[in-house]
Amino acid sequence: MRALFNYIKEVVYAFVSLAKGLLLTLRYFVTIKKVNITEEYPDNRTTTISVKERFYGEVVLTHDENNEHKCTACTLCQIACPNNSIQIISKQVETEDGKKKRVLDKWIYHLDMCTFCYQCIDACPQDAIEMKNSFELSVYDRSKLVRQLNRPGSKLKEKPTVKEQQS
Repeated sequence: MRALFNYIKEVVYAFVSLAKGLLLTLRYFVTIKKVNITEEYPDNRTTTISVKERFYGEVVLTHDENNEHKCTACTLCQIACPNNSIQIISKQVETEDGKKKRVLDKWIYHLDMCTFCYQCIDACPQDAIEMKNSFELSVYDRSKLVRQLNRPGSKLKEKPTVKEQQS
């Protein structure tokens, strides 16, 4: 007899709990203002979608309007990368005064191995690289995830001389 009483008691509690949940749902349905919380991605990809500036996407080597970059091929970013996703290939060139100088030949970025940890950006003493906040990085072909970041024909940006800095 006690077991039957406990069973009926649990069924009544279940209906009370269900009624409380339905009343809460009904209250939200009637009183809460209707706003769109979700976004219609990818339909709004060019219109209303916004990515926060603090979001770290892919690494880019910045170039100015003269196709010049700040990378000196020091390989500090390559050393700092925990996944070996950066490969700096440099070459020796002879300057006008006969000295040999190491310059950047290829700046290879393996996006598929990058964890977006920002350590390469912190390690760069020239501020030559930065993280772009792009998020659509998926591709169908894995070979497209390996990118050469220095543009063809780009060269090292010359530092301003002391006289240029003072004027």
